[in-house]
Amino acid sequence: MNSLRTYDIKYLKGVGPRRAELLKKELGIATGYDLVRHYPTHYLDRSKVYTVRELNDEMPYVQIRGRFVTFNTIGEGAKMRLVGLFTDGTATLEVVWFRRIKAIRDSLNAGTEYVIFGKPSSYMGTKQMSHPEIDLPGSAAAMQPVRGVYPLTERLRGANITSRQIAAWVSALLGSRHAIVDPLPRSVIADNRLMPLDKALAEIHNPTDAENLRQARLRLKFDELIYIQVDMLRRSQRRKSVSIGHRLARVGEMFNRFYRECLPFDLTGAQKRVIKEIRADVNTGRQMNRLVQGDVGSGKTLVALMSMLLAVDNGLQACLMAPTEILATQHYETISSMLADIGVSVALLTGSTGKRERERIRAGLTDGSLQLLIGTHALIEDTVQFKQLGFVVIDEQHRFGVAQRAKLWAKNQIPPHILVMTATPIPRTLAMTVYGDLDVSVIDELPPGRKPVETLLRYDEQRTQVYRAVYGQLKLGRQIYIVYPLIEENEKLDLRSLQEGYDLIRDTFKGYNVAFVHGRMKPAEKDFQMNLFASHKADILVATTVIEVGVNVPNASVMIIENAERFGLSQLHQLRGRVGRGADQSYCILMSKHQIAQTTRRRLELMTQTSDGFLIAEADMQMRGPGDIEGTMQSGIPFDLHIANLATDGQIIQLARRAAEKIIDADPDLSRPENLLFARELAAASTGTRDWSRIS
Repeated sequence: MNSLRTYDIKYLKGVGPRRAELLKKELGIATGYDLVRHYPTHYLDRSKVYTVRELNDEMPYVQIRGRFVTFNTIGEGAKMRLVGLFTDGTATLEVVWFRRIKAIRDSLNAGTEYVIFGKPSSYMGTKQMSHPEIDLPGSAAAMQPVRGVYPLTERLRGANITSRQIAAWVSALLGSRHAIVDPLPRSVIADNRLMPLDKALAEIHNPTDAENLRQARLRLKFDELIYIQVDMLRRSQRRKSVSIGHRLARVGEMFNRFYRECLPFDLTGAQKRVIKEIRADVNTGRQMNRLVQGDVGSGKTLVALMSMLLAVDNGLQACLMAPTEILATQHYETISSMLADIGVSVALLTGSTGKRERERIRAGLTDGSLQLLIGTHALIEDTVQFKQLGFVVIDEQHRFGVAQRAKLWAKNQIPPHILVMTATPIPRTLAMTVYGDLDVSVIDELPPGRKPVETLLRYDEQRTQVYRAVYGQLKLGRQIYIVYPLIEENEKLDLRSLQEGYDLIRDTFKGYNVAFVHGRMKPAEKDFQMNLFASHKADILVATTVIEVGVNVPNASVMIIENAERFGLSQLHQLRGRVGRGADQSYCILMSKHQIAQTTRRRLELMTQTSDGFLIAEADMQMRGPGDIEGTMQSGIPFDLHIANLATDGQIIQLARRAAEKIIDADPDLSRPENLLFARELAAASTGTRDWSRIS
């Protein structure tokens, strides 16, 4: 493979400097190695020959065998086209070309038998086929039963670089003198029963049968994923070996008094397990970097608070950074009330904090009298300096840029312990890839007394019954969320706008106060409307998804989501988590049009069947792809994925992870002879992006 890495594609027959430049610009293909890893996206079956009489518009690519009767050039200039009348004896077909007309006309002869392959269509009742592939019977192309189709751009097609041309270049490379050396250790290939690399490359481009194609895909996906897993494991190992951190050996008065006197409820088994994992981390003398995943309402904040008290008990300061002012304020109100009886000093710092209060906070941080600071990105301002910052909690961490989070490291000579929290459940296989260099804890239990939210799917024609049920909840003194996907009417998408919804709800529920909030409002106005609802001065909150994070109203018992078909499963789950926070039975009602795609209906029905956020995240990723979840990676995986898919290749990720762990356990430096080629390939595969992996 090494010689292919250095082989300039311009020297390949038929490429040349101009095409090489275009391939690099359009597809990033500069070397022979790049070209053989430009895999087909799908495959065409040329095993069957159809008759012209059988053709119809619904068919995919097909091949037919026959002769051209006549050729006619029609039109002039840019509108010129070549039309060939083709027949196989059962019927006739017009074959049309709009480009390279002279070259095509010169290469074809009437009366000669050809095999043509293309997509059938019709025009004005006449069967047609545009720009088909044309071969002589018995040629290699005509005899190939299955052939790959390669991704291309319009500029490449305009330069007459076709999928077939790519296939020919790849075949030339694979059949050349360039050696394909397999970099995987032999033990890994044997243990995982993997196809040899040279055979896998041959089969992925020119499959001989379905089973060989499956094995080739497995091998090439495994290759991409094992490099990621080994890289992540080495980073984690490196971080743990060199990153000095505060040793929080003492479990003192603040932690113990809080545990004995202030806990609002007994900790769940999952919370106890995660706290134990954190205590073990912070007692090593190495900096902790831990991700805590927990479903909505699982008690992550309580775990974070008890972890910060460990820092306080060891003479250090702690801070919690939240993405919105409302969420930071709610954290402050909750935590300060919990700590009121044990004497821990707590402050809130946001963009709205006044000058005098800011000065008081800065002074307390500098002299150490302020032990715990909660706030927004205001915490990372250069003017905010701690005497001895020992523990940092970052809530909803994907909402902060990685460079922003890195600024917290500069607040202390010895880097603080880092605990990042997310309420967006991430499937295990994705977590081990995206957050593979962090230690991951999962809180997978809800606190006792929480009743599962009952989720119902209702259609527009059932709106009257839905509103009748809402009336019943309002009469009991409960509060209601109603979420719309847009702010303004968009006729193209046929969605209800927030303004229309607000007017409708006010007219429907006269006598009840209605607040509204959306992302385009000024922060002060948004906070005012949300506080109306939080303080129960408003009974109904009409909103967009801005409420997905940062509203905690235990009295709210109903969440209505309009046009639920427009939301992803994970987002629906997050919105559902806004209710069910009190002791009363709560409901989430998914409103949808009746005419929706079957896959969409399955998504919505899944929401009514489970409240397990991890199951939902797994299903969402499989149905929609990694999407926003991959977006949490910030700087991205430092490897190109050409064939592996984080959304659908969970089993292969686990296979690669186990193999990576075995390699690193036996040879952490990859210095053994059997691992040298693998280590070289690992170094070459990395894109060299800036390493933010130590900034969680």
